[in-house]
Amino acid sequence: MNETRMPALFLGHGSPMNVLEDNRYTRAWQHLGQTLPRPRAILAVSAHWYTRGTAVTAMANPRTIHDFGGFPQALFDVRYPAPGEPALARRIIELLAPISVEANHDWGLDHGSWGVLAKMYPQADIPVVQLSIDSSKPAAWHFDMGRRLAALRDEGVMPIASGNVVHNLRMLRWQGAVSAYPWAERFNEYVREHLADAGEMTSHPLVNYQQHADASMANPTAEHYLPLLYILGARGKDEPIRIPVEGMEMGAISMMSVQVG
Repeated sequence: MNETRMPALFLGHGSPMNVLEDNRYTRAWQHLGQTLPRPRAILAVSAHWYTRGTAVTAMANPRTIHDFGGFPQALFDVRYPAPGEPALARRIIELLAPISVEANHDWGLDHGSWGVLAKMYPQADIPVVQLSIDSSKPAAWHFDMGRRLAALRDEGVMPIASGNVVHNLRMLRWQGAVSAYPWAERFNEYVREHLADAGEMTSHPLVNYQQHADASMANPTAEHYLPLLYILGARGKDEPIRIPVEGMEMGAISMMSVQVG
C-alpha cells in the first residue's frame, strides 16, 4: 500500500450548532485535522446534497451554503472560503465513467461539509470538491462509488463524508439530558459491530442495512446514512478501521465517526 495514502473519514455531523460550539465531537474533528496526514485536496460527500443523478462541484470558489433555518445569526455569518479545484472535479468524472456526472457550478459547500471542515481545517486553505448523493440509487451503488473513488486516496485526496448513522428528526427528545431510544441504540450497535466486515458489495451487512429490524426508525430516509457507504467502499483489504468519537444526541441522532486507514 502506498505509504502516503490518505485516510478516509465519515463524520457524524449532528446539529449545525456544532460549528459554534466546543464539545467532544468538535474537539475530535479538530484532533483529526491536527494529527492526520495533510491532504492536498478534500473530496466531500454530504447528506445535504441529495440529488437526482450525480453532480460534482467544479467551480474555483465554491460558496458557503447556509442550508438550515431557525438558528442564531452567528451561524449564518460563518463563511468557509475554501477554494475549489476544477481539475479534481474532472478527475472524479473520469474515475466514475461511464456514470454520467454533472460538472456543477451552482451548488458550493453545504453545512454537512463546511460544518465539519471548519473544525478540522479552520484556515480553509485546502481545496474542497463536493460530490452529490444520487437519491435514485440503491445502497450497493453508493458503496461501489466509494470503491471507484478510492484511487484518489493515493493522489493526496482525503474523502470526508458527513451524515449520521442514526438520524430521525421526528423522534428527537428536546428536554435536558435524555437517553437514546432502544431502537436507536440497537441500530447504532449493529453499525459498530459490522464496520470491519469485508463482505462484497452485495453482501456487506451495512450495505444491506435495511434488513435490520430497526432500520426504518433509525433512518426514515437514507440520505444521512449513505455517506458512510462511500467511506466503507473506499477501504482497502484489511485496512484498519476505528471510531474516533461516538455518542447519541437527543435520543435519535448518532454522532459516530469512522476512520479508515
